[in-house]
Amino acid sequence: MSHFLAYALPGIPYGCVFALLAVGLVLTYNTTGVLNLAFGAQAYVSALAFYVAIGAGFGRWWSFVLAVLLLSAALGLVLERSLFRFVRSAPVVVGIVSALGLLIAIPGITVLVFGSGERLKPPALLLDPVRVYAHLGSVPLNGIEISTTAVTVLTALGLAALYRLTPLGLQMRAVVESPRLAELEGVNSARVSSVSWVLSSLLAGLAGVMLAPLYAQLSVLDFTGLLVGALAAAAAGGFTSLPLTLAGGIALGIAQQVIGAYLPSGSVLANGLEPSLPFLVLIVLLVALPGFRRKRELSDPMASCDPPAAPLAASLRTGSLNRAVRIGGLLLAVAFLASALTWVSGVWLFVVTEGIVLSVIFLSVTVLTGMSGQISLCQATFAGVGAFAAGQLGDHLGLSVFAGIAVGAVLAAALGALIAVPTLRMGAMALAVATLAFALLADNILFPLGWVGNGAAGVTVARPQLGPISFQNPKAFFVLALVVLVVCAAAVHFTRRGTAGRFLAAMDGSSTGAAATGVNVSGMRVAVFAFSAAIAGAGGALYGSLLTNVSSNDFVYELSLVFVVIVVTTGARTIEGAIQAGMAYAVIQQLLTYLPSRFAALLPVVFGLGALTYARHPEGAVEFQKRLWTRRLLGLLGRAGPDNAATEPGAGGAGAGAGAGAGAGAGAGGAEDARALGAL
Repeated sequence: MSHFLAYALPGIPYGCVFALLAVGLVLTYNTTGVLNLAFGAQAYVSALAFYVAIGAGFGRWWSFVLAVLLLSAALGLVLERSLFRFVRSAPVVVGIVSALGLLIAIPGITVLVFGSGERLKPPALLLDPVRVYAHLGSVPLNGIEISTTAVTVLTALGLAALYRLTPLGLQMRAVVESPRLAELEGVNSARVSSVSWVLSSLLAGLAGVMLAPLYAQLSVLDFTGLLVGALAAAAAGGFTSLPLTLAGGIALGIAQQVIGAYLPSGSVLANGLEPSLPFLVLIVLLVALPGFRRKRELSDPMASCDPPAAPLAASLRTGSLNRAVRIGGLLLAVAFLASALTWVSGVWLFVVTEGIVLSVIFLSVTVLTGMSGQISLCQATFAGVGAFAAGQLGDHLGLSVFAGIAVGAVLAAALGALIAVPTLRMGAMALAVATLAFALLADNILFPLGWVGNGAAGVTVARPQLGPISFQNPKAFFVLALVVLVVCAAAVHFTRRGTAGRFLAAMDGSSTGAAATGVNVSGMRVAVFAFSAAIAGAGGALYGSLLTNVSSNDFVYELSLVFVVIVVTTGARTIEGAIQAGMAYAVIQQLLTYLPSRFAALLPVVFGLGALTYARHPEGAVEFQKRLWTRRLLGLLGRAGPDNAATEPGAGGAGAGAGAGAGAGAGAGGAEDARALGAL
C-alpha cells in the first residue's frame, strides 16, 4: 500500500491541473454555452505575463495582480464584447470555430510581442515547490502538491456555491438557455454574459500561474496539451457537475502516474500509454457515459427569429457579370498553368504545387463543415494515414504511389467511419472533442509505431511512375497534383449537386426535419465523414510523395486545427474557398521565410483572427468580401443581382443562421463550385 501511495500522491497535483482547467471549461459551458477550446491558451497568457512581471522586478503578489486580476479580467471582457456575445445564440459549431481561432491566434500573438526565446519556469505563487511541508504516512508532501490541491478544491467549492446559491448563478443559467427569453424576464443578458466570461478568464489566469511551476520551462504546448485531460475530467462530470469534474480530474492524474510507475520502464506501452491515457479516457467517456450520450447541445428556442443566412457572391451576379467572371477565371488559370510550366523558379514551383496538394486536403473540410455543418479536428491525421499507407505499401510491397493514394483514401475512409459511428447520437461538440482526442492519440501512439509512421525517422514516399512517364520532374508532378485536385473537386461538386448534397443541406438546416422527410440522418453522417476522410487520405498520400519523406511531425494535431481555421476563413461552403485556402497557406508561409523568424507566427495569427469572423459571417471572411464587392460593382453598373438576400449575417442576431448557412447556400455553392471547376 505504501508503494501505491508513493506513486499515487504525486499524481494528485497533476490531477488538480486537469481539474482546475476542467472546472473552467464546465463553468464557461454552463454559463455561456461555449466549449472554450482556447482556455489553455488563455492560461498560458497569464503565466507568461506573470513570468515577464517577475523578470521586470515586480514581486510575486504584484505580478499575480497584474497577470490575473487585471490582464485576465480584461482579456475575458474584451473577448466577450468583441466575439462571444455574438456566439451565445448561435449553433455550437460557431462557438467551436471561434474558440479554435483564438487557440491558433493567441500563441502567435505572444510570440510576436514577447519573442520565442527559452523561458525557465517562474517561481511558485504560494508554497515552495521543493520544500516538504507534511507527510502522509511515509510519503512526503511538497509545496506544489499542497498548494495546487488546496487552490483547486477551494475554487471548485466557491464556483459551485456561486452557481447554485446566488441570484447571479441563476441568471447565468437562464442566459445560456436563451438570452432573449431571459431579457423578457428583466435579466440584463449582456451584463451576465460579461461577468461569466470575466470570471472564466480569471480562472484561466489562476490556472496558468498555479500550473507554470510544474514544468521545466514555460511553453504554450504544455498548456494546450492539457486540454484533452481537462476535457476528459469535464466529460466525467457530464459537463455539468463541478464535484464530479473535480473528482474525475484528480482520478485521471493519479491513474496516469500509477500506470507510468507499474509499467516496464522504457517499454513502448509505457511510453505511449501514460501520456495518451487522457485521450483514451475521453474517448471511452464520450462513447460509454450514459449521461453525456443523452446530452444535447444548448440551443436558443428563439433562434428561428433570426434572418436567413446571406447568399454566396455567385448567386448575386447577373448573367453578363457571371460570364465576365468565368472568362477572367479561365484566363487566370491559363496564365497560372503557363507560368508554372515555363518561367517560375523551382522554389516557387514547389510552393505552388504544395498549395495545390493542400487544396486537396482542404476539400475534406469543405465536405464536412461546408456541406454537413460538422467539425472534425483530425483531418491532418487522416492525411497522415494516407501518406504513411502510400509509403509503407511502396517500401514493403513495391506498389506504385497511385495504388498508395487509392489504398490510403480507403483506409482513411474506414477510419473516419469508425470514429463517426460512436458519436452518431451526440452532436457537433462531441464529434469535435472525439476527433481531437483521436488526433492526439494518433500523435502519441499510432504514428510513432514502426509499421505506421516510423516515429521521427519517418517513411519514404516515392514519386510516382506511370509507364515511361516519370513524375520525378517537378513540372510533371505539378501537373499530376493539378489533375488530382480537379478529380477531387469534381467529386465534391457532383456530390453537392446530387441527392446526397441535398440531403446534407436539409440535415444542416434541421436534422429532425430531414429525418421526418425520410432522410437516413445517421447513415448520411457516417457517409459524409468517411467521404471527407477519404479525400484527406488521398491528399495526404500526394503530400507525402511531394515531400518524398514524411514523419509524424508533418501531421501533428495542431495542423488539423489550423486546417479548419484556414478553410472557414476563406469559405468552407465552396470548392473555390478550399483552393484559395491551400494556395494562401503555401504562399504566405513561403513569404514569411524572407522575414525574421519571429514573424513566422503571423500565419496562424492572420487566419486565427480571420476565423473569429465566423460568428457573423459563417460563409467565410473572404466570401463575405467577395459578396460585398459584387454588390458594389453591381451598384456602379446600375444593376441589381437576384433579390434573395436582403440582410447581412449578424444583422438580426448572434450567428444569424450560421448553422443553416451551408444548407441555405447549397445552390449558390454549386454555382461557385462550377466556376472553380471551370477555371481548373
